[in-house]
Amino acid sequence: MKNEKIIPATVNHRMNWFQKFLLVCSGGNIHILRKTPSEWNKFAGIGGIILFTAVFATLSAGYAMFTVFDDLWISVGFAVLWGLMIFNLDRYIVSSIKKTGTWWNQILMAIPRLILAAFLGIIISKPLELKIFEKEVNKQLNTIIQRNKTQLQAEMNGRILQQSGPFETEKKQIQSQIADYQKAYDSATVELEKEILGKQSGLTSGKEGFGPNAKRKSELKEQRRIDLENYQKQMQPRLEYLDKEISKVYNNIETERNKTETFEDRFNGFAARLQALDELGKNSAIIGVAATFIMGLFICLEISPVLVKLISSVGPYDYLLDKTENDFRLYAKEKMEKGNAGTNFRIEDFKENLGK
Repeated sequence: MKNEKIIPATVNHRMNWFQKFLLVCSGGNIHILRKTPSEWNKFAGIGGIILFTAVFATLSAGYAMFTVFDDLWISVGFAVLWGLMIFNLDRYIVSSIKKTGTWWNQILMAIPRLILAAFLGIIISKPLELKIFEKEVNKQLNTIIQRNKTQLQAEMNGRILQQSGPFETEKKQIQSQIADYQKAYDSATVELEKEILGKQSGLTSGKEGFGPNAKRKSELKEQRRIDLENYQKQMQPRLEYLDKEISKVYNNIETERNKTETFEDRFNGFAARLQALDELGKNSAIIGVAATFIMGLFICLEISPVLVKLISSVGPYDYLLDKTENDFRLYAKEKMEKGNAGTNFRIEDFKENLGK
């Protein structure tokens, strides 16, 4: 009876609107908390942590969505929705931990909640890390873009060689044959000039003037000119076709390269920034350590309400909550027993009337 007199006396304590708001954020039962003012500070602290975690989650999601959609209103709408979801999830995680029972049961109850809270901390921290290291990330993005363009150019060059290779080979063969005809014609022209001028060589008579040897060399020169022109005339359509096919290969790959480079220039989405941040962490030990500490900070922030609830001693709120839940369990059990007894009575009464 003494405890029953002490508890109502605490109802005279009044909480202001901000305290009430933080208590609601903590996930505690506000009706029970009104009767336990000694617990207000603890639950207000838990509520404050949950509130600030939701705020950071909202900012984090807003930045992440803005890098994806590049639209302010879509980003704000999704950020608010995400923040509310994290807020509600954190309230549920904390409120679902019961302080009654053995310490081992509390640990088992807290482990999956701690894992979930740590996972949420990682999710929240990543977009904020990107914002904190935005300048470094932008610089690394430019490096990645240039690297991708170099790889793209090398790939395109390989495809050009592969696709235009047969045409280039045939064209070079034809050009080589034309060069041979041209060389034979030029050689005949030189020999004719030597014969006419009377220059002694292994292929000339050494007699000056247009004699029989010069006439034969003139005929040979003319024949080689005709062979050259005939081969050029015969191969001209084929050369035009080969040039057309080679040009088509270059144009198609150049068009594809321009389209791909346009996408590369827009390589600044959320996944690209995560890649840049990961490379920064690997290339710079300072940035890697700083990013790890930022992630650790948000993980600690996310799991702190669970830890506070776990390590705090059992207080008046926990006793009242356990008593309230136990009263409902007893009430439900009593109603079920009364219902079962009434049902059994009606069945027995029905059997007696049936026997008469």
